[in-house]
Amino acid sequence: MADHYDVIVIGGGPAGYHAAIRAAQLGLKTACVDASVGKDGKAALGGTCLNVGCIPSKALLDSSRQFHNLLHSFADHGIRVASPAIDVKAMVGRKDKIVKQFTAGVALLFKANKIASYFGKGRLLAGRQVEITAPDGTRQTIAAANVILATGSVPVELPFAKFDGKFIVDNAGALDFDAVPKRLGVIGAGVIGLELGSVWRRLGAEVTILEALPDFLATADRDVARLAAREFAKQGLDIRLGAKVSKAEVKGNTVEVSYGDAKGEQKIVVDRLLVAVGRRAYSEGLLGENTGVRLDERGRIAVDEHCWTGVEGVWAIGDCVRGAMLAHKGFEEGIAVAELIAGRAGHVNYDTIPWVIYTEPEIAWAGKTEEELKAAGVPYKTGSFPFAAIGRAVAMNETAGQVKIIAHAETDRILGVHMVGPGVSELIAEAVVAMEFHGAAEDLARIVHAHPTLSEAVHEAALAVDKRAIHKAN
Repeated sequence: MADHYDVIVIGGGPAGYHAAIRAAQLGLKTACVDASVGKDGKAALGGTCLNVGCIPSKALLDSSRQFHNLLHSFADHGIRVASPAIDVKAMVGRKDKIVKQFTAGVALLFKANKIASYFGKGRLLAGRQVEITAPDGTRQTIAAANVILATGSVPVELPFAKFDGKFIVDNAGALDFDAVPKRLGVIGAGVIGLELGSVWRRLGAEVTILEALPDFLATADRDVARLAAREFAKQGLDIRLGAKVSKAEVKGNTVEVSYGDAKGEQKIVVDRLLVAVGRRAYSEGLLGENTGVRLDERGRIAVDEHCWTGVEGVWAIGDCVRGAMLAHKGFEEGIAVAELIAGRAGHVNYDTIPWVIYTEPEIAWAGKTEEELKAAGVPYKTGSFPFAAIGRAVAMNETAGQVKIIAHAETDRILGVHMVGPGVSELIAEAVVAMEFHGAAEDLARIVHAHPTLSEAVHEAALAVDKRAIHKAN
C-alpha cells in the first residue's frame, strides 16, 4: 500500500519548499518530491532560485561589483591598489559555496519539520496519487489528501540558438564561465540579461544586448526605464532595441549572431552568447491520465485566485501558474495554499508584489505605472526626488537615480512606487507596507525618516507629490 500523507508537494523550489514547511508547521503530515541536482550531481533542494537563479546570480553580482568599484570608485575614497585582478575560478567557487549552504539549509529545515523528502521526478496520477521516478529509473507511488504542484519554470530556448552549454548558454551556463569572455552577446534585455550582462561587463567583457522590443524595460515606469538605460550606457552596456535575432551559429570558438533592426540586417561576433528571452512553465510529464488538471495555452497549470486547480485536493503555485515568475510570489502562494488546506485564511495580494532588478543602480517597483493609469483613465499625481540630492547617497558616491511616487489625484492613495538607485531593493519594502495598508502619499510624507539615509528619497518624493519637497525646487 502506498504511503499516505496529508500534503505532497511536487517541486522543492521557492514555492514548493515554503508550502511544505508551512504545511508541516500546521501539523500536516507532509512530503516533498524534487528532482533538482547540484553541481556535484547530488540532490539539491531549492529549485532554480537557490541552485542557478536568485542566489548564485546575486553572489556574482556582488563579487563583480566589488571588483568594479576597486577599479573605478575606490580612488575617489582615497583607496589605491596596484594591479588588481579577478580570479574567476575563486569567484565562481564562492558562489558555489553559498549555493550549497542554502540548499543544505533547506534540507535541514525539512528534517527539523519532519518533512519526508523524495529524490526524483514526480507525476500526478488520478486520485491524488504521485508517481516518483528516481534517477536510477525505479518507481514508487505515494498518495495524499492534497497535492501541491510547484514544478517551476525553465529557460525558453530559441530554435535558431540551441543551448550547447559552452558557446550558447542559458542563465545557468552564464553563472559558470571559467574566464571572462572578451565579447559577450545577450539576447533579451530583461532581468536575467541585464543582471548577468552586468556581471561580466564589470569584469571586463564587451557586452552587447539585443532586445527585440522597441522600448527598454517595457513593463517598468518610463521615467525609471529612461534613467536606468542612461546609466547602463555609461557603464558600457551596448543595448540595442528593436533587434530581432534570426540566427546564431557557432563558428570555431566564436558565435556569429544575425539580427534585423531599423537599419536592416546586422551581424555581431561574440565569444559567448547568453539567451535570456524569458522562462516558461515546466509542466512536461507532470500530469498522468484522468487527473482533471488543465493546462492553459502557454502550458501553465490553470488555477483560480486561490491557486486551486478545480480538482478536489489539487493545487498549483509558483512559476508553473499564472502571474509574475518571482520567487517571493511563489513563497507567498505556497504559504497561502498550506494555510487554506489547514482551514485558515490564506491570501496573496498580487497588486503589491515588488519587482527588483539587481543591476547597478538597482531598479525596483510596486503597483501601477503612469502608463497603466493613463490607459485606465485613473486620475493621478506624481512626485519624484533624485538620489543626487540625498546626503547619504553622495557620501556613498552612488547618486544615480530617483524615487517616484504615484498617488490618486483625489484620494491621495498610493497607486505605485518606482525607484532606480542605490539600495532600492530594500527601500521598496516601505512602499509595499504603505500600499498594503492603503496608505496615502501624505502618510509617507509625515513619517520621520532617519537622517542621513537613502530612505529620505522616499520621504522627499512623498512630499513632492504635493509640491512641498524641502530639498528640491518644486
